[in-house]
Amino acid sequence: MNAHSGTEVLRYTAFSSDPAGGNPAGVVLDASRLGDAEMLAVAAELGYSESAFLTAPDGRGGHTVRYFSPKAEVPFCGHATVAAAIALAERDGPGDLVFSTPAGTVPVTVAREGGELRATLTSVEPHTTDVSSGDLTEALAALDWPAAALDPAFPPRVAYAGARHLVLAAATRERLADLSYDFARLETLMHRLDLTTVQLVWRESGTVFHVRDPFPVGGVVEDPATGAAAAAFGAYARELGLVPPDAVLTLHQGADMGRPGTLTVGLRPGDTRVRVTGTGTRIG
Repeated sequence: MNAHSGTEVLRYTAFSSDPAGGNPAGVVLDASRLGDAEMLAVAAELGYSESAFLTAPDGRGGHTVRYFSPKAEVPFCGHATVAAAIALAERDGPGDLVFSTPAGTVPVTVAREGGELRATLTSVEPHTTDVSSGDLTEALAALDWPAAALDPAFPPRVAYAGARHLVLAAATRERLADLSYDFARLETLMHRLDLTTVQLVWRESGTVFHVRDPFPVGGVVEDPATGAAAAAFGAYARELGLVPPDAVLTLHQGADMGRPGTLTVGLRPGDTRVRVTGTGTRIG
């Protein structure tokens, strides 16, 4: 796909090796001639939840990266980071990259494993904050979830690892599967709380989770595979002692949308940052 004065727009999916799975992203490897309005126009034309725009390789693996949804710029996007890193690796070979994003510096390593390229991003410094009872009540009302639908082992929090996500845990897989929410109402709350997505999770086992991410602020009902939310969730789970400090978590996302993907979240003792790993592949 070519648009906007010959700019080459690549299409990749992240967190799946199947073009029909994971989360699609637009990738522009040279956005040096594009202004903000043009980047937004490319993202809107593609219609994916985010697209990544790269400029100024510095010869040492460094790129400046900006991320746009069809409606707005976002500070950080995990799946578009993975997609862009794999696109670069296909062009230049695997190795280490450094992405300068609006949220901070994000190192990415791409390695070939069993014939597949896998990208691992390292988040910026994460943190979590409490959610007021009023905001929680409003979120549940927008989702049409009764308070009893929540898993009491996972307290609601806003988690950050480059972007802010409200973490809400469902007590059952059935509750997670039945997603039908008030788009405008949730969007209003998310704008007020500066949220990028709502990270809905259900715990299958000690280190395996199923997740869904409503994304009305991005102009889409649901994000199929959300790397930034996965990083934020890893930080949340470790901070609250819900997983070991050296855990490797598997997050399954997108199955309920017919776009299954897998996100691997790595935690390391003595390093508060979170690593998110996934495959990716060219679309079309």
